[in-house]
Amino acid sequence: MSSYRPIGPVVGMVGAGQLARMTQQPAIALGVELRVLANAPDESAARVIVDTRIGDYRDLADLRDFAKGCDAITFDHEHVPTEHIRALAADGFTVHPGADALVHAQDKAVMRERLTAIGAPCPAWARVSGVEDVTRFAGEHGWPVVLKAVRGGYDGRGVWVCRSAEEAAEAFATGVPLMAEAFVPFERELAVLVARSPHGQGVSYPVVETVQQDGICVEVLAPAPGLDPERAAQAQNIALGIAQELGVTGLLAVELFDSGDALVVNELAMRPHNSGHWTIEGARTSQFEQHLRAVLDLPLGSPAMTAPVVVMANLLGGDDPDLFKRYEHVMAHDPGVKVHFYGKQVRPGRKIGHVTAVGDDLDEVRARARHAAVYLTTGEYT
Repeated sequence: MSSYRPIGPVVGMVGAGQLARMTQQPAIALGVELRVLANAPDESAARVIVDTRIGDYRDLADLRDFAKGCDAITFDHEHVPTEHIRALAADGFTVHPGADALVHAQDKAVMRERLTAIGAPCPAWARVSGVEDVTRFAGEHGWPVVLKAVRGGYDGRGVWVCRSAEEAAEAFATGVPLMAEAFVPFERELAVLVARSPHGQGVSYPVVETVQQDGICVEVLAPAPGLDPERAAQAQNIALGIAQELGVTGLLAVELFDSGDALVVNELAMRPHNSGHWTIEGARTSQFEQHLRAVLDLPLGSPAMTAPVVVMANLLGGDDPDLFKRYEHVMAHDPGVKVHFYGKQVRPGRKIGHVTAVGDDLDEVRARARHAAVYLTTGEYT
């Protein structure tokens, strides 16, 4: 029988994707023992974290076994059934974020109801059960109508921009529960990452611009270029206010539409987020370290940037699975670019890593990040 005993606090993270994988390095530095619950031993985090347990996050018995011996339980995705999270808390386990908060990132209709009630800026929306409901909604708010899966969707999946009743019928044909939102004409998409600890300390990272293609984030610009300081402060206050009102513990990512005249809340995530990967090299405290600090109720770290400009570019899988053969060129061409691979099998369009560049000039830094990302995934120059 093993005599192993953890030296520091144990944080159990349900899910073994890239977010859990990238949480391991700051856990080492903080003296935190990170445990992950993986569906299979070849998942991203399971490849690098010693204390990996195999189980089903949808099975309460597996969750209870996983939680034993953990000082805090948290998540790298929002798919754990809400009732299971409540059961873990009732058993006496410390869970961050708790079920009452996390449900707002799990259920978009619940999110809209609560955000509307607390006065956060939201588009017009409604629960809909059929095309007739959508047609009525369009009569009040106009086409196109955005239909969203109430639970589940990510990276553009589960979202339909419908310009007619016929297109709405195609969305309903998927069989998933939907809600409707008024289409928001926007100039760009912004994101704010905040952290909140159980005793109420909160910090906000700088507002960033996220660049989307086909519903997938391909680039993050920090700070958001040309954003008026008052508008930036407004975005941060919106995010911190939501975190407080919902009782969030850990990280909260608030995705926003910037219409030029106003900010509108689009989505929420209560975990480390793609819009915050730049913080590994670009902030004094990475989002992954910050999340560990928050769920353990440690003092939060500084979110200040390490350089005037930081650009993160996602690596999306292409037809060639052998990205490592192009490492040498990227490293030799620009030793300052940092490459992060997620240990995932390459599939077209799949997020398999990211690159980060820092500097003083946005155009120059953006070109460096873009060159590295394009060359790594395609072997072509930009």
